[in-house]
Amino acid sequence: MITLEQVETMIKAKLPDAQVKVQDLTGGGDHLEAVVVSSEFEGKNRVKQHQMVYGALQEAMASEAIHALALKTYTPSAWEEAKTA
Repeated sequence: MITLEQVETMIKAKLPDAQVKVQDLTGGGDHLEAVVVSSEFEGKNRVKQHQMVYGALQEAMASEAIHALALKTYTPSAWEEAKTA
């Protein structure tokens, strides 16, 4: 089983400036939610942002260490707006 810290580390390896928060949605460790804030998302649509995160987790997804992943991705400015909304 993969740990939440390992998922965070994998994302940060591909997106070094990212702020990452990973939660286990079911308690089983394989259905996760990740909130990722990165300046590397600037100018990219939501699909491209998610592809970037999935790319970072490709190995864990392929081995089914992560069965399901809910993603919320934000640029830093969009994150600030979301926090105040």
